[in-house]
Amino acid sequence: PLVNRYASRRKSVFAETYDPENDDEDEGARAIFPKTDEQRARLCDSVKNILLFRSLDKEQMNEVLDAMFEKIVQAKDYIIKQGDDGDNFYVIESGIYNAYVGEDQKHIHTYDNRGSFGELALLYNMPRAATIQAETDGKLWAMDRQTFRRILLKSAFRKRKMYEALLDAVPMLKALQNYERMNLADALIPQTYTKGDRIIKQGDAADGMYFIEDGKVSIRIQQDAGEVEISNLEKGGYFGELALVTHRPRAASAYAVDNVKVAFLDVDAFERLLGPCMNIMKRNIGDYETQLVKIFGSKNNITDIR
Repeated sequence: PLVNRYASRRKSVFAETYDPENDDEDEGARAIFPKTDEQRARLCDSVKNILLFRSLDKEQMNEVLDAMFEKIVQAKDYIIKQGDDGDNFYVIESGIYNAYVGEDQKHIHTYDNRGSFGELALLYNMPRAATIQAETDGKLWAMDRQTFRRILLKSAFRKRKMYEALLDAVPMLKALQNYERMNLADALIPQTYTKGDRIIKQGDAADGMYFIEDGKVSIRIQQDAGEVEISNLEKGGYFGELALVTHRPRAASAYAVDNVKVAFLDVDAFERLLGPCMNIMKRNIGDYETQLVKIFGSKNNITDIR
């Protein structure tokens, strides 16, 4: 018979709740599973493309790495079974795993040495929606449900509150309704740059726009004599939107003056969420040209940003 080495499931655990708004500080000790440098490097490689972790900052990502523990899997092991309460979230390091649903165990997906599974039951307090069985021997990294919910839900809550405050201070976004700003906050991705880093390059295709959380950013235009600074932006400022509005290459480069934290909005989310602000941004193009003419004396001396 097929062996389920993970059969000792706790029942009636998925009714528990976690309220990030009332969690001022994490209670109790953080889950930390010691790892060798080699194990940590392997885990980093396994989680780097997991969509769920995309919005975590460096400190939160380290907490994820600390909290995950290794599971050695043998072929034919059942990792999770449909209908069970969710206890762990799994990231695949190696091995092939098949997902099945229904009483007839219909095959719906194969994970081939990459990916993750088990998050739905933990995020939404619902029983397992599918059965996952190992086809080969392999290795998984697991995180228990409480740690998973605390890190992911608290991260999402803090991120939304922080970005809502940031966006509230951006005059252009006053045209958005509250729920539209909330959707925008959820779509932002944190990025960090160190002093001297180039954030965007003049002439490149535009992939998104940036809101400054912390630090200073220098906006520069390349001229025959070299780069000329045309603006210096601080917390609450934003840049990169002009190329998205005009559908042209970047009109300027942006550099980190010191250590900079930005919230990045990719082009798809920009087009989906910032429709109400488009007229304001188009007006900004005119203001931008006026500013350049003051600097360079003639519109003939500046790169066409339209």
